[in-house]
Amino acid sequence: MATNENNTRQTAAEVQAAADPSVVTKKDRMLIFTIITILVILAALAIFGFLCIKQGPDTVQGQADATELRISGKLPGRVAEIFVEEGQHVKQGDTLVRIHSTLVDARLDQAEAMENAASATNRKVDAGTRSQIIAGAHDIWRQAQAATGIAKKTYQRMQNLYEKGVVSEQKRDEAKAAFDAASAGEAAAKSQYELAKSGAQKEDKQAAEAMVNVAKGSVKEVNALLEDQYLTAPCDGEITVIYPHVSELVATGAPIMSLQKDDHWVVFNVRETLLKDIKMGSVLKVKIPALDKEAEVKVFYIRDLGTYANWQATKSTGDYDARTFQVKARPEKKIEDLRPGMSVILEQ
Repeated sequence: MATNENNTRQTAAEVQAAADPSVVTKKDRMLIFTIITILVILAALAIFGFLCIKQGPDTVQGQADATELRISGKLPGRVAEIFVEEGQHVKQGDTLVRIHSTLVDARLDQAEAMENAASATNRKVDAGTRSQIIAGAHDIWRQAQAATGIAKKTYQRMQNLYEKGVVSEQKRDEAKAAFDAASAGEAAAKSQYELAKSGAQKEDKQAAEAMVNVAKGSVKEVNALLEDQYLTAPCDGEITVIYPHVSELVATGAPIMSLQKDDHWVVFNVRETLLKDIKMGSVLKVKIPALDKEAEVKVFYIRDLGTYANWQATKSTGDYDARTFQVKARPEKKIEDLRPGMSVILEQ
């Protein structure tokens, strides 16, 4: 009976509490207090974190790079020998490849033959007329002189006889014409003799010499092509790619292989808002994760990449589009094992 009375009293109290909202149990008060305490602690932690935690430095990731040269030549032909391998380090002047061209060899033979022919003609012109021709021209001149002398004497006799009235005027005129013809023949024979003795004309000598120079130029042109049958390294570096194989044909100017120079640098694409501490000639500290090294690099190149590389503003007002600049920097000291393509980290 006592138990039933207690249950009845408890039920009556619960009904009364439910009916009166102003009545709050002790358990409810503890729950509310706990929730409020947790909220206050979270708010305090948020305020503390906002005031005490500092923003980390801006990080810019770039990469290592180097100059790469294409090795090519003027000689079209077939790859005869390749003296290096990909990944091999070479010195300036080392022989890299030999190219053979039967066509250019034939052109060289032809050019040399033309030079020999032009030289022979030039020597002939310089040597002058043969002595036998000169002697023959001299004899003809002497004969013409003798004929002129006889014609002159005949004309003089006819003139005297004409004056005495012994011969007619026609006979005297015929003797005069024969004398004039003999004199002209003597003059022509003398000119031929002097021409034979003096040799070729000045213009002929200049023309022969010009032909020799033309032939020599052709030989030099072919030899200039043949100089590229052996291609050498223009600088120290590493062979990165070899394009043709031995026995393959290559055209004029076709790349044979790529040579990477020993002039490494690092390159970054940086927003203009981060350029305040980056100037031409300034020294930057960078990290190379692949080598687990830190290094100092000196800026030697800064250039705008153009509008296509803008960083777009995230707000419609109070912000602006930032241009992107490419920055190149060269290590102050040589970094061992640094290879193009390795990541380089710049913190500001």
